Amino acid sequence: MVTDRKSAEREINRRAGAGEDFVFVISYDQSQCILCHPDEAASRGMYFDFRGDSNSGDWTASEKRTEGPVQLAAHPPTREEYHRAFRAAQEEIRAGNTYLINLCFESELKKCPPLSDVFFSAAAPYRLLLKDRFVVFSPEPFVRIDKSGHIKAHPMKGTIDAGLPYASDQLLNDPKERAEHHTIVDLLRNDLAISAREVEVLKFRYLDKIKSSSGALWQTSSEIRGQLPADFRERLGSILFKILPAGSISGAPKQKTIEIIQRIENFDRGFYTGIAGIYRDGALDSTVLIRFIEKRDGRCYYKSGGGITGMSDAQSEYEELMAKIYVPVH
Repeated sequence: MVTDRKSAEREINRRAGAGEDFVFVISYDQSQCILCHPDEAASRGMYFDFRGDSNSGDWTASEKRTEGPVQLAAHPPTREEYHRAFRAAQEEIRAGNTYLINLCFESELKKCPPLSDVFFSAAAPYRLLLKDRFVVFSPEPFVRIDKSGHIKAHPMKGTIDAGLPYASDQLLNDPKERAEHHTIVDLLRNDLAISAREVEVLKFRYLDKIKSSSGALWQTSSEIRGQLPADFRERLGSILFKILPAGSISGAPKQKTIEIIQRIENFDRGFYTGIAGIYRDGALDSTVLIRFIEKRDGRCYYKSGGGITGMSDAQSEYEELMAKIYVPVH
C-alpha cells in the first residue's frame, strides 16, 4: 500500500490496534508512505533487515552479491557550493531563527553499485532496499516501543575519523559537538513527552565505533525513555507522526528549522532522512533513513550531511559530510 500521511496514520492506528504485523517506510516530508504486511514486502520489491528481523531470505540465491566490500567513490558538492549553503545556515543562526540545523547534500557516485550488493554487504543494524530506487544501511534507531509501552529514542549526533590521534577524546571534549548533542537530546526528550510520561535520559553521549572499507568512525549517541498510555497501539500512527521528522536530521526549533532547510538545501530529500520500521507481535522497531544511496535515471547519489551550529567550522563540516560517504563493513 502506497499512501499519503493522513491515510497512513489511520492505517497504522488500525493495524496496530487490531494486532496486525506490518512494515512501513515514510518519507522525510511524510508525503509518501509505504505500508504492507512483512510477508508481502518482497513481492513489492522491498527487502529489510531491522536488527535481525528480516525478509532477505526471500531474495533468490542466484541474485545475491559476490564477495568483498563495496567501494564508493563520489563527486561531492564543491567547497563553494557547500560554503554558500553553510553561510546561509549561519545567517539564520545569527538572526535567531534556528540554533541547530542539519544541512544535507547529495553526492553523485562515480560508479553506480548494484543496490542489492550494498544491501547484502553493509554491516548495519538497520538495512532497507527498495529495488531500483534506494538502499539504506542506517546505524540510527528512531524509536522502539516494547509490548509494555516503553518508548525509547537513541539520537546520534557527533562523528569523527577514528584514525585521528586521540579521536574519541577529541569528539567527547569538542564544545561544538557537546552543545549539538545536548540540543538534540533535549529536542527528542520533548518530542517523546508529547505522548509519553516519565521521560528520562538513561544514557548520555556514549561512544560507538563504525567500521567501513575506508576506515572507522567514532560517533556519540544517547538513550531516552518514556512510558506510553495503555491504549498506545490504537494511536500508534498518531504518536509517530507527531514526532516526525526526526529531530536529529532536522534541527531546533524544529518547525522553523524545517522551513529553513527547504530554502537552503539544493535537492529533494525524498525518503532520505525519513523513517522505516516494523511492527510485529505488539512491539515496534524503527530507524532513521541515513547512510542512503538513491538511484535515478541510471545514476546513483549518496546523501549525507551534519548538524550546523553557531560554533561550526565550514571546512570541518564539509569534511564530515564527505567522511560519511561509506559502506560499513564487519
